[in-house]
Amino acid sequence: MRGPPRIEEIDDIDYRLEARPWRFSIDEAEAIDRHWAKLSAANPHFFNGRVFLMRQAEIQAQGDRRILRGAGFEAEYKAFLAWRDFGFPDQAIGNCFSMAALVSADGAFMLGRMSDHTANAGKIYFPAGTPDPGDLKGEIIDLEGSVLRELFEETGIAPHEVTLAPGWTLVFDGPRLACMKIVRSGLCAAELEARFTAFIAADPLPELAALQPVFSVRDLDEERMPAFTLRYLRHALENGPPK
Repeated sequence: MRGPPRIEEIDDIDYRLEARPWRFSIDEAEAIDRHWAKLSAANPHFFNGRVFLMRQAEIQAQGDRRILRGAGFEAEYKAFLAWRDFGFPDQAIGNCFSMAALVSADGAFMLGRMSDHTANAGKIYFPAGTPDPGDLKGEIIDLEGSVLRELFEETGIAPHEVTLAPGWTLVFDGPRLACMKIVRSGLCAAELEARFTAFIAADPLPELAALQPVFSVRDLDEERMPAFTLRYLRHALENGPPK
């Protein structure tokens, strides 16, 4: 799964679920439970759901198309957090997730700032989440569906209100594989921010605290944007704002 940080442009993703045990979650069960108890005591809003992690990934050529093919398995969220917080000890495993690279009508990338009660409090990146059983279609882990679901759940912007660009930009960053999908809105940045503010007003625990526009590299936040987000934005903005 792991390799040097890099960016790849592809046409499609074929990510399939396989039934398999995760040795890390079995061998480190007691340590995982202790870690979860500490996290839950510090933040009672945490919920131990299920997520999908990737154990195999390869970009393959199919005619003139490039396709990411991957195999995933289901894991408890508490095991995922422990794996992350323990320094990603199982190096054969990766966290493959999709992100809604939301673009406003006036050319800004719209990122979200995570709320204080979340596992990534204060971090700034696109609406996203590690895929979960809600993204499963048969044996397919539907990352495009995950993009639309996360965008709606976190910002209130519905699938019929946006247009998805073809293809994906993959950002390989150690144990993380961020699959960026351009999502275009007909609203300008200020309108999207106002829409978002109204959306979260009724939610006592919104996942995002704010939307943050990025029109150019001058708007990048080196401290709060993860490395893979910064790498993608620099790549995408290299030739000017998104068109």
